[in-house]
Parts: sequence; structure tokens; C-alpha cells
Amino acid sequence: MFRNQYDSDVTVWSPQGRLHQVEYAMEAVKLGTATVGLKNSDFAVLVALCKPPSELSASQRKIIPIDDHLGISIAGITADARVLSKYLRSECLSYKHSYDANYPVSRLITNLGNKMQSTTQRYDRRPYGVGLLVAGYDEKGPHIYQVVPSANYYNCKAMSIGSRSQSARTYLERNLLKFNNCTKDEIICHGIKAIRGSLPNDEHTTKEESSFQMNIAVAIVGRNQPFKILSGEENSKYLEMIKDFETSEESPTADDGDDNRPRRDDLPDSSDPNVLVATMDRP
Repeated sequence: MFRNQYDSDVTVWSPQGRLHQVEYAMEAVKLGTATVGLKNSDFAVLVALCKPPSELSASQRKIIPIDDHLGISIAGITADARVLSKYLRSECLSYKHSYDANYPVSRLITNLGNKMQSTTQRYDRRPYGVGLLVAGYDEKGPHIYQVVPSANYYNCKAMSIGSRSQSARTYLERNLLKFNNCTKDEIICHGIKAIRGSLPNDEHTTKEESSFQMNIAVAIVGRNQPFKILSGEENSKYLEMIKDFETSEESPTADDGDDNRPRRDDLPDSSDPNVLVATMDRP
């Protein structure tokens, strides 16, 4: 269970210069269900899988609203996420009360990183075992930030964290150049298609589409759009939109392939080797 004698305290460094307790907290993020964040020029979108821990329980919230211009999606220990979300809410309320304006997203993430860093500097604390994807909008435009338990944070164009999130990141990398010019509906569809890639292969084949609709949560924030978690009916609309789009993409390809494929009667008789050689040499 333990790596060695250097992982019993968060303030003890190993000879290799590593804090094993911090690395254990980062491993907890990889065990959480996947979540995706991406943005275009006007909107930032969060999409998360909401899978229940057992068949006897309901799914936990994966997307937590913070303020009118800000929200987070989590992967890891939900209890730690509640503590951090309460801190973010109090910071936003205090800033709005003092300055009558929304908290700048970059400054808020910096303060959050300082709070998370303090838990790695005291022996009576432990690192927060949760990773965050923060979606916000301010005067500088939409933002997607990734915050990890080591208190590092990254300003991202698109990111996915959690279990089996590598396939979602692969989809985001392949389509990254398309996001900036996407419409609101298109950027949501890209997020759903990315998170769908993180499902196990057996769930792609055995689960019905209706069950998949109940297991995702989508939130959006942007220009003239306060932070909003979409309802189940809106999620169903986007899932149907993706299905229709994929069907329209596949049907012309299949037709073109059938029309351009040479028929067996038109092929030369391969029993005569001279005919085959002449066909191969023909320009």
C-alpha cells in the first residue's frame, strides 16, 4: 500500500526530491470519472460523466456552480471539492460586495492555488485529492483552467481529466483548430463527443443511448450567457444533434464508395498472366 518510509508525512521529501503524499492525491484524480472543458471565442463549456458509485446510489454532482460567471467540474474526492467550492463562492461574494464586479478568473485561480499549496507545507494537513476544471468568463473572454492537487494550475484551450481521459484529450487535440470558430451548439457537441470517447468499449455497445443521456452533465458560460447547467431535455437535444450529424456524414461516404467501386465483370480475367501484366503497366 505504501511506497516506502518517505510517504508517511506530506512534508517529508524522498531522496529523489518527491512528495509521495502529493502524488497519491494526484492518483485519486485519475480514479474519478472523466470530465472535459473546452472553449471558443465566446463560450466555455464543461461536460462531465455522472456515473453512480454503485447500483444502489444516485450519481453525485460533477459540475458545481460558483458565481454567475464561473463554475467548476471535478474529478476525485467529492468532499474535498465541496470545501474548495465553498471557498471559491465566499471569495466571489466578498469581491462582488467590495467592488460591485465579478472576480477576475485568473486572480481567483491564483488565490485558489495558494490555498491548495498551503496544505503541502504543514504536517497536520493533507493535499486536496481532487482535480478541477474551471470555466469562467470575464472582460478578457472565456477561460478554461486546470487545477491539480499539487497546486499547479494551467490556462488551457481544452482539457480532460479523470479516468480514461486520454482518449478525450486525443479527440480535443485533433479538433483543436476548429474550436475557435465554432458556434455555441457546435462547441457543446464537440465536448459531448470528446467525453463519449472516455467510455469503456463495452458501454459503447451494451448501453442504450437513453441511458447515456442520463449520465452526462453539461454547463456553459460566455458572452451574455451566465453560468448554466443544462437540463436533461437540452442534453437530449444535443445528443440527437450529434447522432443526426454522424448519420449525415456516413451516408454520402457509403454511397460514393459503392458507385466508384469497380464491378467484378469489368475487371480483367486474372487467369491470363499477360493480361494482368498489361493492366499493371498501363499508364
